[in-house]
Amino acid sequence: MLKYLDPALTAAPLPATLLKVSRRGFLGITGAFALGAFASRADAFEPYPTGGEAMENGLVDDPHVFISIDADGTVTLVAHRSEMGTGSRTSIPMVMADEMEADWSRVKIVQAPGDEPKYGNQNTDGSRSMRHHIQTARRMGGAVRTMLARAAAEEWGVDVSEVTVENHQVTGPAGATLGFGDLAEAAMAQPVPAHEEIVFKTEDQFRYMGKGEVQITDLHDITTGKAVYGADVTLPGMKVAMIARPPVVGGKATSYDDSAALAIDGVESTHELPYVTAPVGFAPLGGIAVIAANTWAAERGRNALQIEWEAGDNGSYTSESYMQDMLETSEQPGTVVRDQGDWDAAVSEAARTVTRTYTQNHMAHIPMEPPAALANYADGKLEIWAPVQSPYQTRLDAAKAVGLEPENVTVNVTLLGGGFGRKSKADFVTEAALLSQAVGAPVRVQWTREDDVRHSFMHTTSAERIEVALDAEDKVTGWNHRSVAPTILSTFAPDPGLAMPLEQGMGLTDVPFDVANLRCETGKAMAHARIGWFRAVSNIPHAWAIGSFVGELAQELGKDQKTMWLELIGAPRTMDPAVAGLGETFWNYGEPMEEFPIETGRLAHVLEVAADGIGYGGDLPEGEGIGLAAHRSFVSYVACAARVKVVDGKITVPEMHMAIDCGYAANPERIESQMQGAAVMGMTAALHSSITFENGAVVQSNFYDYDVVRSDNYPLNVVTHIVPHPFSVHATGVGEPGVPPVLPAIANGLAAATGERRRNLPIGTTA
Repeated sequence: MLKYLDPALTAAPLPATLLKVSRRGFLGITGAFALGAFASRADAFEPYPTGGEAMENGLVDDPHVFISIDADGTVTLVAHRSEMGTGSRTSIPMVMADEMEADWSRVKIVQAPGDEPKYGNQNTDGSRSMRHHIQTARRMGGAVRTMLARAAAEEWGVDVSEVTVENHQVTGPAGATLGFGDLAEAAMAQPVPAHEEIVFKTEDQFRYMGKGEVQITDLHDITTGKAVYGADVTLPGMKVAMIARPPVVGGKATSYDDSAALAIDGVESTHELPYVTAPVGFAPLGGIAVIAANTWAAERGRNALQIEWEAGDNGSYTSESYMQDMLETSEQPGTVVRDQGDWDAAVSEAARTVTRTYTQNHMAHIPMEPPAALANYADGKLEIWAPVQSPYQTRLDAAKAVGLEPENVTVNVTLLGGGFGRKSKADFVTEAALLSQAVGAPVRVQWTREDDVRHSFMHTTSAERIEVALDAEDKVTGWNHRSVAPTILSTFAPDPGLAMPLEQGMGLTDVPFDVANLRCETGKAMAHARIGWFRAVSNIPHAWAIGSFVGELAQELGKDQKTMWLELIGAPRTMDPAVAGLGETFWNYGEPMEEFPIETGRLAHVLEVAADGIGYGGDLPEGEGIGLAAHRSFVSYVACAARVKVVDGKITVPEMHMAIDCGYAANPERIESQMQGAAVMGMTAALHSSITFENGAVVQSNFYDYDVVRSDNYPLNVVTHIVPHPFSVHATGVGEPGVPPVLPAIANGLAAATGERRRNLPIGTTA
């Protein structure tokens, strides 16, 4: 259920910081021409600064790259980001179509191959697709609308001011009309207008943006089984490969016997892949590949291999003892990464202190579609078909692996059956490229669920210790959060053992609490597994700890959760990194703080919206409780209110309210979908997700021991509340920020229902 809020109807008024026009404001432009419905002075929005401008490949806005018109009027739009359910493949083209006045029913979308020099950044992660590209898409759509108008004006011999472009048609004097198809060739031959020459649509003229009526483009194909995923692509003469990978990261085969495998009908050959011996990014682990005529033969052949493995340096990695080490580290002073006020004085002068520690095991992404990639190396060229989040990086990695220049490699992006960060790491594609080169035929590498669980780039494990100082009136006068977790940086460089600013800025150093004396520290923890980003990344352990602690502190002090949250957040204000004790390395999701500041009023508001939506504070039956949590991540503000009910000892969540402030909500339909997905993924992480290691190897293997929420127990009714904003408020992130507050909200709800506090993830399925 979607509740798109009317500010006038919300129980709590919007903070003043929400109602002001943002710094970029409006730029009224009197263009060199006007287009009918846009003939009066229009508000044209200046491209607002984002971290996108600083990207290596910049932002491409040439309409000829992204937009074409056929003679029959069909408008073809290029989607340069990958589709994994977030709606990038729909929402960005939708913005183009809206600004160019194209009829969505006459729009065709094609997926771009991996080519960042042509299309700009294509890495679909960080919840940045819309915030980095909404203005670029508008510029391109507006440019083509202008080109259509100019072409029609020339056709009729009139001034362009007499021309109107609306709903796939151009209208001139005396009711003359031309369709987009009639003008296709002439329009696309027009010079591309400069930004200042485009009269943009005003917000009240948007046809699709902000309406929530455009369904995800691939919905029909997905629901009818016609959608093409990585494992669906075939080529004549294609072989299938399955790989026996080292059980321990950094391990390798000392010997292997493939005679039994080669005796299996359909198995054709075996090949040894190179092993990882140092931090090398997303390179494959190595191992023994079995090449076969089909998947069944490849799997049977792999199972028949006799391999002697050498574990290497990580062979002693065992989760239980490692967690104990992290807990001990969390008790010792760490590296200070934020220092506001005087924590030492606050704790020494405190009437009392409260300390709690929260832990989290590794997690695997487990998208419903396990990794799969098809590669065809022939005649000095390589073509790939794969479900990848970062197609251009995939192209570069594959080219390097097989010794080709990137221009001789093509990466075709299929739909992703889920990604969550796993498919931004294209080790499985590199495997396919190497094997196709080795056998001289197209090769599809297919991972099984067991491969996916055991050989992923894991979400980090962590221990989070929070201590607060209280005065005689139980007011929080000091806050110390010490985080200990292996870093993602270990995947790319020699392991420093400490979180980098990117990870620190995800819910640790940016905690927006109004506490005079606030210190954040990190402790050393060396990585012994492949660490990679996972949906919401380090926000998960930080939000888990902070959100749980706020709920627990409220219980300790005899306050309700909402009151405790609002006291800590304090009055609405814009957080100043310098005053807050943050150094120059503070990371704000790659965005400029001037344009995407931390505004505490927005965080407090979503908390109140979620709480009011679920009826927080009302009477509940015995065995039920409501948990609250709020978190800022990916420059968005999200709160979760979860009603937890214990049924015959089983933890259930019959109702959940998600409130999100993501600036301008360009596609409410996808925002609602993402909040629903975040609720499910968050409940899975809270109750089930736990990857553990024994002697360097992952213990879990499939859904029977790495479970997910299922149809008999999932957030039954998820209500999404979208805080409304005009277009002048920057669009922010949606895909990732929904997950972090779900976990502590469920734990807080369980504590409210039963009085039992769980501090270690996963909390389990029974009360």
